[in-house]
Amino acid sequence: QLQACGGGLVQAGGSLRLSCAASGRNVSSAVMGWFRQAPGKQREFVAVSSWTGGITRYADSVKGRFTMSRDNAKNTVNLEMNNLKPEDTAVYYCAARGTGITVVTMSRQQYKYWGQGTLVTVSS
Repeated sequence: QLQACGGGLVQAGGSLRLSCAASGRNVSSAVMGWFRQAPGKQREFVAVSSWTGGITRYADSVKGRFTMSRDNAKNTVNLEMNNLKPEDTAVYYCAARGTGITVVTMSRQQYKYWGQGTLVTVSS
């Protein structure tokens, strides 16, 4: 089970830190991703991290502003979001690929496990 938290209301230019805690699953052995879904839009890729964190990929829209990291000791993954923009407003989801799968992918269909999402609202 994945549990995302850390969302909230922030002004444009502000920062938030999302965390995703895994229970019953070891994030250190899973490709982990962050996705988001704005009202009326499809869920879209935000960031992905390989097992070790050595490979991280970002959507062009967040590159340079968002940073994904892992804390394997705490079995969590984090998403540090800086210089937030109103267009970043969405429900943010963490997701995990299946056990033993090492390929990093931006395709949401390739993720097997999903958290419940946390709402981020950025006001202008």
